[in-house]
Amino acid sequence: MAEMRTDEETVEAIKDWWKKNGTSLLLGVGAALAIVFGWQAWQNQQMQHRTEAASQFANLINAYTDGADENRAETVEFVAQTLREDYADSAYAIYGALVLAKQQLMDQGDAEAAIATLEWANSQADEAGPLSLIIRSRLARAQFDLEQYDAALTTIDSATDTGSFDAIFSELRGDVLLAQGNTEEAKEAYMKAREQSAERRSGLLELKLADLGVGEGA
Repeated sequence: MAEMRTDEETVEAIKDWWKKNGTSLLLGVGAALAIVFGWQAWQNQQMQHRTEAASQFANLINAYTDGADENRAETVEFVAQTLREDYADSAYAIYGALVLAKQQLMDQGDAEAAIATLEWANSQADEAGPLSLIIRSRLARAQFDLEQYDAALTTIDSATDTGSFDAIFSELRGDVLLAQGNTEEAKEAYMKAREQSAERRSGLLELKLADLGVGEGA
């Protein structure tokens, strides 16, 4: 009889505990499940988002390299704009902007449009990353082509930790300074670019130096 009372007391204790804590326990379990499934849903959504962005970028590259497509330029512009509007948080949007800027500058000769595109790309890129250096070098070149010399120098100066891009920026600086009539400063910039690119010396850079009276042995 004592054992039965003990069992009954145990059951009653469990019932009493459940009345007091059962609801909060169920809510806690439900919240935990919601977090787990919500996290999985978010991850799946992000994966789908990245996949869609990659697919759009592939479409852009296919359009840009398809020389037989009469609507090539319009397609590139449309897809690049789609990436910019719908996938701005993806690196593919920046890559798309670089392709569009190349088309605008090299194929269409529209430096103003290229500058606007590259300025947007620059605002989206990590300032310390190599992608930012690519963008800034192309932006400075577009500004140079449009004779925005002060803006080009500002863009060049804004590039930090240039690493393997240092010779590119030094040569760009020389181009801008020479266009401004600062021959001596341009020569110094070209000489610096030569030092920075000793292992991959540029024939074009040597021609620029030769035009300024600097031989290969200088």
